[in-house]
Amino acid sequence: MFATPDESDRGSPDPHSRPAGCPLPGIVAAFTPRLAEFAFEPGFTAAVDQHAAELRELLYAQGPELLPRPLDRAELSDYALGFLDALAEIGWREPVGYDYAVHRLTAICWLVRQDGLLAA
Repeated sequence: MFATPDESDRGSPDPHSRPAGCPLPGIVAAFTPRLAEFAFEPGFTAAVDQHAAELRELLYAQGPELLPRPLDRAELSDYALGFLDALAEIGWREPVGYDYAVHRLTAICWLVRQDGLLAA
């Protein structure tokens, strides 16, 4: 079974509700509300920005000119699936505050929105 935040307080990235196995819509639905916290939580904003940078580097989102290139939806989706599977294995539940997983999932949400990966 997938370990998710309490489904009663907001949507969660549930693997059974993903279209064609893509976790990105579920992550965006669950973590978009966290983006509003950027306005009054500069530490959270900085942490999410660092996670987004790490994900871009991990997924080689740099072109030959060393300029950021748009992320590949399939690559980010594969990464997110693995990350969600790891969270399920440890029985993670979304905390009220922030932890590594919240930072990482919010960064995935931010990147999906920034690069328009759900529009495709």
